[in-house]
Amino acid sequence: MAPAAGRAAGCTVLHVDMDAFFASVEVRRRPELAGTPVIVGGAGNRGVVTSATYEARRYGVHAAMPTARALRLCPTATVLPGDMALYTEVSRSVMALFRSITPLVEPLSLDEAFLDVSGAGRRLGDAVAIGEHIRARVYDEQGITCSVGVAGTKFVAKLASTRAKPDGMLVVRPPEVMGFLHPLPVNALWGVGPKTEETLLRLGLRTVGDLAHVPARTLQRALGAAAGTHLHELAWGRDPRRVVPDEPERSTGAEETFSSDVDDPAVIHRELLHLSERTAGRLRSIGCLARTVSIKVRFADFATITRSRTLGTPTDVGKELYDTARALYDALGLERARIRLVGVRAERLVDAGAAHQQLELGAREHGRRDAELAADRAARRFGAGAVRPATLLHRSGRPGGTGPRAARTGGRGHPEG
Repeated sequence: MAPAAGRAAGCTVLHVDMDAFFASVEVRRRPELAGTPVIVGGAGNRGVVTSATYEARRYGVHAAMPTARALRLCPTATVLPGDMALYTEVSRSVMALFRSITPLVEPLSLDEAFLDVSGAGRRLGDAVAIGEHIRARVYDEQGITCSVGVAGTKFVAKLASTRAKPDGMLVVRPPEVMGFLHPLPVNALWGVGPKTEETLLRLGLRTVGDLAHVPARTLQRALGAAAGTHLHELAWGRDPRRVVPDEPERSTGAEETFSSDVDDPAVIHRELLHLSERTAGRLRSIGCLARTVSIKVRFADFATITRSRTLGTPTDVGKELYDTARALYDALGLERARIRLVGVRAERLVDAGAAHQQLELGAREHGRRDAELAADRAARRFGAGAVRPATLLHRSGRPGGTGPRAARTGGRGHPEG
């Protein structure tokens, strides 16, 4: 059927967002959970929700909420720990689908991306037809749903996909932008966090339309020159940014919050090893090497410090990340400090295929990387944790219940739709 005339006139930008991505992948793996509340995240007193199905969200459950609170709101929910390797694999397949449609794909996280489809119309139809095509193929090939925003700018397309959730598509053509934007609350604008929202509400500005009709100079005096100008432009639907394909990930890592504060260096060392292994696996999955390793340490009073070190040679080997992370931690001289959270991060990433490598590597380094690649293959076949260092075999069962319960990992973050 030919597309309706003019239904996508002036629209060349798509924002595609997977619906409750992590939770949806888990339900795909366990179809008996379909239609039930499912929470992905850490268990225990300090666990944090990473994702939740829409059945759980109806009870008020949302990402970044403590799992204990989520279970009070929705006691019938199934809590699953999550499998980042699986989510990464599904994400790579989805992004490959996008790139089969247009080379102009800008991933924002594992579960969302902008697409510029201005060059794909002759082959696939207008932006609406392409959005429908994407939604159908994601469902057919991955067994999960996505929502699509179609507009003339990135900003409006992203807002449209949010309004289309779950499992929908919303088209906002240029003549419709003001009618779409101006009734929205001011916190719908990019750059309006809680503090800025409080300032705007004090000025009596509750909707985007209210803000749009305030002179730019007034906003600049209240919010600062840059922020005032930025919000004034967005309120009138002006967003000149183009879709930037394949923006390289700048960093990736993992962190863990302990179920109770830890003051045993041996426990911290084991956790740093676990996090280093996870981070190295993530590096290998995205085809990158790290030039810099950093650690994060959060104390019982929530004070947080970070330290970093640049490596002589970029790496994706967990043992090498761990050696650096442990040295950074030991150099802090914390002794019996009570630790709430530790994290390991790989930074200044470079493409593994193009990176300059030393011509001669010792047999030990070769053997270590080969072993970790074999562990990657086992994880893909048998699940995360199928192969791990002997040091970590009893990690979750050590005395005192100090095993970590909540985890967060990612390159630029993984917002859940």
